[in-house]
Amino acid sequence: MSDESDDLQKIREEKLEELKEKKLDEDQIEEQKEQREAQKKKILRQILTTKARQRLANLRMARPQFTESIEQQLILLAQQGRVQGKIDDEKLKEILKKLKEDDEEINIIRK
Repeated sequence: MSDESDDLQKIREEKLEELKEKKLDEDQIEEQKEQREAQKKKILRQILTTKARQRLANLRMARPQFTESIEQQLILLAQQGRVQGKIDDEKLKEILKKLKEDDEEINIIRK
């Protein structure tokens, strides 16, 4: 009986250690994700005016994936040095119109 109890206790301890390690990994992943998000917000604050950021926030509610794509493109342009000054609301509207036109293009190929 003692051997079974010892084995059971050993299994519990191993399982507990596994869970602790998994929790640490999840915490690290979450922390990295938060750091990336903070870095993204910092860059967007540097390249967008307040109104432009607000427009993106509003758009995020309706089309989160589209907005994420736009933010990534804006950040890439900024990192490449292709953004001159801050992007205001009017310039962002122009960018969104161009991207929306590309997004709406549907090609149907019948064979």
